[in-house]
Amino acid sequence: MEIPPVNPMVNQADPVAEREKFREVAVALEASFLAEMLKYTGLGKSRDSFGGGEGEDAFASLLVREQATLMAEGGGIGLAEQIIDSMMRRADNA
Repeated sequence: MEIPPVNPMVNQADPVAEREKFREVAVALEASFLAEMLKYTGLGKSRDSFGGGEGEDAFASLLVREQATLMAEGGGIGLAEQIIDSMMRRADNA
């Protein structure tokens, strides 16, 4: 998932739209973070006893990425909300 660019000055008249735009970016960032964490846990690695092969290795990173995205969209670890709050405070101060 690519993180869309955000200009905090764009929708200052509409805080709901502004927060939603920040939410998209924050969830994408949290999903990237979670994907990296899941890789280190061994999720998506081939098992020697069953399966494996070139096909599984080729698509394992896509599976990890999708699982991380679903986790982030479902609330994740709360990182996205922290990012949104920080971005909203920064936009209010700008």
